[in-house]
Amino acid sequence: MGVPVQKSPSDMWNYQEIIHDLKPRLVIEFGTYFGGSAMFFSSILQQVNRLPSHVLSVDIDHSNVFPAVKENPNVELLTCSSTAPETESRISDLITVFGHPVFAILDSDHSKEHVLNEMLLMRKVLSSGDYLIVEDSNINGHPVLPFVGPGPFEAIQEYESRYPQDFRHDREREAKFGFSFAPNGFLIRN
Repeated sequence: MGVPVQKSPSDMWNYQEIIHDLKPRLVIEFGTYFGGSAMFFSSILQQVNRLPSHVLSVDIDHSNVFPAVKENPNVELLTCSSTAPETESRISDLITVFGHPVFAILDSDHSKEHVLNEMLLMRKVLSSGDYLIVEDSNINGHPVLPFVGPGPFEAIQEYESRYPQDFRHDREREAKFGFSFAPNGFLIRN
């Protein structure tokens, strides 16, 4: 739709299948950049839902977002940190309106501590059956960019060491195409 997306096409295929199967009315995205994935999620939601649906895309800077994204009535851009209290508050408000299930994707700051804090925030708002994707867990040698330092993969490990019963892994979906930007990051809330 004319807006760049920086995601693997195979992951995008998986995401549309998950959304089709899950039928959420709310998608939460941390990390907007150009807004292409927000547009993608909005279009998929419109195809699978007969009820109103919404995409909340959170980023500290929306200056690169394409005008078409800003004009999309089903996409809301929240300009703040994904770990800020106002993010949690807005998500809670939207869940009150749109309910569960929720599809959420973490793709902002890729440092371990930041992703861990995002996961801890999402722990408070996600319910059983909600779907969480932790993107770019392929960095720091999993298998790319081995010298980046601890990132999303390590955040998942740390989270699971604290809360081992919170999520189950959707290994079949993750392995479907033999490659993903989110290894170990396809998670379903128990």
